[in-house]
Amino acid sequence: MKGSVEALSAALEKLSNEEVRVRVIMGSTGEITESDVMLASAAKATIITFNARANAKVRDVASKEGVEIKNYNIIYQAIDDMKLALGGMLSPDVSEQVNGEAEVRQVFKISGMGSIAGCHVRSGFIRRANSVRVLRDGAVVYTGGLKSLKRFQDDASEVKEGFECGILVENFNDIKVGDVIEAFEKIETQRTFEQAKT
Repeated sequence: MKGSVEALSAALEKLSNEEVRVRVIMGSTGEITESDVMLASAAKATIITFNARANAKVRDVASKEGVEIKNYNIIYQAIDDMKLALGGMLSPDVSEQVNGEAEVRQVFKISGMGSIAGCHVRSGFIRRANSVRVLRDGAVVYTGGLKSLKRFQDDASEVKEGFECGILVENFNDIKVGDVIEAFEKIETQRTFEQAKT
Protein backbone atom coordinates (compact mmCIF):
# COMPACT_ATOMS: atom_id res chain seq x y z
CA MET A 1 0.00 0.00 0.00
CA LYS A 2 2.86 2.38 0.84
CA GLY A 3 4.28 1.69 -2.62
CA SER A 4 0.98 2.79 -4.21
CA VAL A 5 1.03 6.05 -2.23
CA GLU A 6 4.59 6.77 -3.34
CA ALA A 7 3.83 5.87 -6.98
CA LEU A 8 0.72 8.09 -7.05
CA SER A 9 2.53 10.98 -5.32
CA ALA A 10 5.43 10.80 -7.78
CA ALA A 11 3.11 10.57 -10.80
CA LEU A 12 1.04 13.57 -9.65
CA GLU A 13 4.08 15.76 -8.94
CA LYS A 14 5.40 15.00 -12.45
CA LEU A 15 2.32 16.79 -13.83
CA SER A 16 3.78 20.19 -12.83
CA ASN A 17 4.80 22.57 -15.60
CA GLU A 18 5.66 26.27 -15.99
CA GLU A 19 2.04 27.40 -15.49
CA VAL A 20 0.68 25.03 -12.86
CA ARG A 21 2.35 23.14 -10.08
CA VAL A 22 1.17 20.00 -8.31
CA ARG A 23 2.40 19.64 -4.76
CA VAL A 24 1.69 16.61 -2.61
CA ILE A 25 1.37 17.93 0.96
CA MET A 26 1.09 14.55 2.64
CA GLY A 27 0.85 10.93 1.60
CA SER A 28 -0.06 8.15 4.00
CA THR A 29 -1.92 4.85 4.28
CA GLY A 30 -5.06 4.16 6.28
CA GLU A 31 -8.41 5.83 6.53
CA ILE A 32 -8.97 9.55 6.12
CA THR A 33 -9.20 11.45 9.39
CA GLU A 34 -10.64 14.78 10.44
CA SER A 35 -7.10 16.11 10.86
CA ASP A 36 -6.41 15.19 7.19
CA VAL A 37 -9.43 17.28 6.24
CA MET A 38 -8.30 20.23 8.39
CA LEU A 39 -4.81 20.08 6.83
CA ALA A 40 -6.36 20.06 3.34
CA SER A 41 -8.61 22.98 4.32
CA ALA A 42 -5.67 25.05 5.57
CA ALA A 43 -3.67 24.28 2.41
CA LYS A 44 -6.67 24.76 0.06
CA ALA A 45 -5.98 21.25 -1.20
CA THR A 46 -7.96 18.30 -2.52
CA ILE A 47 -7.79 14.92 -0.79
CA ILE A 48 -7.10 12.09 -3.23
CA THR A 49 -7.77 8.60 -1.92
CA PHE A 50 -6.61 5.36 -3.44
CA ASN A 51 -8.67 2.35 -2.40
CA ALA A 52 -9.78 4.17 0.77
CA ARG A 53 -12.97 5.89 1.84
CA ALA A 54 -13.94 8.56 4.33
CA ASN A 55 -16.56 7.77 6.96
CA ALA A 56 -19.72 9.85 7.33
CA LYS A 57 -18.30 12.08 10.08
CA VAL A 58 -15.18 12.90 8.04
CA ARG A 59 -17.30 13.57 4.92
CA ASP A 60 -19.45 15.96 6.97
CA VAL A 61 -16.36 17.86 8.19
CA ALA A 62 -15.02 17.98 4.61
CA SER A 63 -18.33 19.39 3.38
CA LYS A 64 -18.32 22.11 6.06
CA GLU A 65 -14.68 22.98 5.32
CA GLY A 66 -15.19 22.99 1.54
CA VAL A 67 -12.63 20.21 1.03
CA GLU A 68 -13.13 17.93 -1.96
CA ILE A 69 -12.42 14.23 -1.48
CA LYS A 70 -11.78 12.30 -4.70
CA ASN A 71 -11.82 8.51 -4.56
CA TYR A 72 -9.92 6.27 -6.99
CA ASN A 73 -8.97 2.62 -7.24
CA ILE A 74 -6.85 2.85 -10.41
CA ILE A 75 -3.82 5.15 -10.45
CA TYR A 76 -4.14 6.23 -14.07
CA GLN A 77 -7.73 7.39 -13.45
CA ALA A 78 -6.46 9.71 -10.72
CA ILE A 79 -3.75 11.03 -13.04
CA ASP A 80 -6.17 11.54 -15.97
CA ASP A 81 -8.65 13.33 -13.70
CA MET A 82 -5.90 15.60 -12.37
CA LYS A 83 -4.81 16.42 -15.93
CA LEU A 84 -8.36 17.56 -16.70
CA ALA A 85 -8.45 19.70 -13.55
CA LEU A 86 -5.08 21.25 -14.34
CA GLY A 87 -6.17 21.94 -17.92
CA GLY A 88 -8.91 24.18 -16.51
CA MET A 89 -6.25 26.26 -14.72
CA LEU A 90 -4.22 26.96 -17.87
CA SER A 91 -4.54 30.27 -19.62
CA PRO A 92 -6.40 29.85 -22.93
CA ASP A 93 -4.85 30.14 -26.38
CA VAL A 94 -6.04 33.40 -27.94
CA SER A 95 -6.24 33.58 -31.71
CA GLU A 96 -7.60 36.20 -34.03
CA GLN A 97 -10.14 35.70 -36.78
CA VAL A 98 -10.66 38.36 -39.45
CA ASN A 99 -14.36 38.42 -40.34
CA GLY A 100 -14.44 40.97 -43.13
CA GLU A 101 -13.33 44.22 -44.71
CA ALA A 102 -15.21 47.36 -45.64
CA GLU A 103 -13.89 50.11 -47.91
CA VAL A 104 -14.63 53.71 -46.93
CA ARG A 105 -16.26 55.48 -49.89
CA GLN A 106 -17.64 58.60 -48.20
CA VAL A 107 -17.17 60.37 -44.88
CA PHE A 108 -20.01 62.21 -43.17
CA LYS A 109 -19.16 64.56 -40.32
CA ILE A 110 -22.08 64.71 -37.89
CA SER A 111 -22.01 67.29 -35.11
CA GLY A 112 -21.96 65.65 -31.70
CA MET A 113 -21.26 62.20 -33.18
CA GLY A 114 -18.06 62.40 -35.18
CA SER A 115 -17.04 61.04 -38.57
CA ILE A 116 -19.30 58.33 -39.99
CA ALA A 117 -17.73 56.21 -42.71
CA GLY A 118 -20.01 55.34 -45.62
CA CYS A 119 -18.68 51.91 -46.53
CA HIS A 120 -19.02 49.04 -48.97
CA VAL A 121 -18.38 45.62 -47.40
CA ARG A 122 -15.99 44.06 -49.89
CA SER A 123 -15.41 40.71 -48.15
CA GLY A 124 -16.91 38.62 -45.35
CA PHE A 125 -19.07 40.57 -42.93
CA ILE A 126 -18.87 43.38 -40.40
CA ARG A 127 -20.49 42.60 -37.07
CA ARG A 128 -21.41 45.24 -34.49
CA ALA A 129 -19.63 43.27 -31.74
CA ASN A 130 -16.36 43.06 -33.71
CA SER A 131 -13.15 44.88 -32.98
CA VAL A 132 -11.80 46.83 -35.96
CA ARG A 133 -8.57 48.05 -37.48
CA VAL A 134 -8.47 51.09 -39.72
CA LEU A 135 -5.98 50.48 -42.53
CA ARG A 136 -4.58 53.32 -44.64
CA ASP A 137 -2.31 52.42 -47.54
CA GLY A 138 -1.88 48.96 -46.00
CA ALA A 139 -0.75 50.28 -42.60
CA VAL A 140 -2.77 50.10 -39.38
CA VAL A 141 -3.62 53.62 -38.18
CA TYR A 142 -6.09 52.66 -35.44
CA THR A 143 -7.38 49.62 -33.58
CA GLY A 144 -10.52 49.75 -31.44
CA GLY A 145 -14.21 48.97 -31.35
CA LEU A 146 -17.31 49.93 -33.31
CA LYS A 147 -19.55 52.58 -31.81
CA SER A 148 -22.30 52.04 -34.36
CA LEU A 149 -23.14 50.02 -37.46
CA LYS A 150 -26.05 51.05 -39.66
CA ARG A 151 -27.85 49.97 -42.82
CA PHE A 152 -29.44 53.14 -44.15
CA GLN A 153 -30.92 54.72 -40.98
CA ASP A 154 -31.37 51.47 -39.05
CA ASP A 155 -29.02 49.94 -36.52
CA ALA A 156 -27.60 46.65 -37.77
CA SER A 157 -25.98 43.79 -35.89
CA GLU A 158 -24.24 42.55 -39.06
CA VAL A 159 -23.71 43.69 -42.65
CA LYS A 160 -22.55 41.16 -45.25
CA GLU A 161 -20.32 41.32 -48.30
CA GLY A 162 -21.74 43.34 -51.18
CA PHE A 163 -23.84 45.68 -49.01
CA GLU A 164 -23.40 49.30 -48.00
CA CYS A 165 -23.29 50.46 -44.39
CA GLY A 166 -22.42 53.33 -42.10
CA ILE A 167 -19.69 52.74 -39.56
CA LEU A 168 -18.78 54.90 -36.59
CA VAL A 169 -15.45 53.78 -35.13
CA GLU A 170 -15.17 54.31 -31.40
CA ASN A 171 -12.79 57.13 -30.37
CA PHE A 172 -11.51 57.69 -33.91
CA ASN A 173 -12.59 60.58 -36.14
CA ASP A 174 -9.69 60.72 -38.60
CA ILE A 175 -11.39 58.36 -41.06
CA LYS A 176 -10.68 59.08 -44.74
CA VAL A 177 -12.05 57.96 -48.10
CA GLY A 178 -10.05 54.95 -49.27
CA ASP A 179 -9.41 53.63 -45.76
CA VAL A 180 -10.21 49.98 -45.16
CA ILE A 181 -11.99 48.90 -41.98
CA GLU A 182 -11.01 45.35 -41.06
CA ALA A 183 -13.35 43.60 -38.62
CA PHE A 184 -11.94 40.87 -36.39
CA GLU A 185 -12.63 38.95 -33.22
CA LYS A 186 -10.47 37.24 -30.65
CA ILE A 187 -11.22 33.56 -30.07
CA GLU A 188 -10.19 31.84 -26.84
CA THR A 189 -9.56 28.09 -26.90
CA GLN A 190 -9.03 26.26 -23.64
CA ARG A 191 -5.78 24.31 -23.78
CA THR A 192 -5.46 20.76 -22.60
CA PHE A 193 -2.78 19.71 -20.16
CA GLU A 194 -1.00 17.73 -22.91
CA GLN A 195 -0.70 20.90 -25.02
CA ALA A 196 0.93 22.72 -22.10
CA LYS A 197 3.52 19.99 -21.64
CA THR A 198 4.76 20.20 -25.25
